[in-house]
Amino acid sequence: MEAPPGEEALLLKNQLCFPLYACAREIVKRYKPFLDPLGLTYTQYLVMMVLWEKRQVTAKALGDCLLLDSGTLTPLLKKMEAKGLLTRTRSPEDERNLLVTISAGGEALKEKAVSVPPKMAACAGLTPQEAGQLYRLLYKMLNNRK
Repeated sequence: MEAPPGEEALLLKNQLCFPLYACAREIVKRYKPFLDPLGLTYTQYLVMMVLWEKRQVTAKALGDCLLLDSGTLTPLLKKMEAKGLLTRTRSPEDERNLLVTISAGGEALKEKAVSVPPKMAACAGLTPQEAGQLYRLLYKMLNNRK
């Protein structure tokens, strides 16, 4: 059945948002078997990637980097601290800033996590060129948010 004139834009098949949403869910699902042995959720994995790179960041900078609000980030960091992956301390220079620092346990996890990106690349079904093009387009969209 065809949509009445003017309602074509409301058809699911014409929405860019739906394949983006469905693909994001599928990607997180595909990460799960690789992250479960590490004891990490996908969001915790993202936090660890930032900490493996920077070693210490403010909670605000971490939230900005991962596009997470404090209501999502705070309980996530508490759980990760309880697992021994990071520490949370107040900045001595400005107590309003919460410093998030990778722990020895978090650093040790990096050795196991190094195998995750190539495993995910293998199951993505994209050539390196397609993956690069998709990456650029997605960041173009992300950088256009207000």
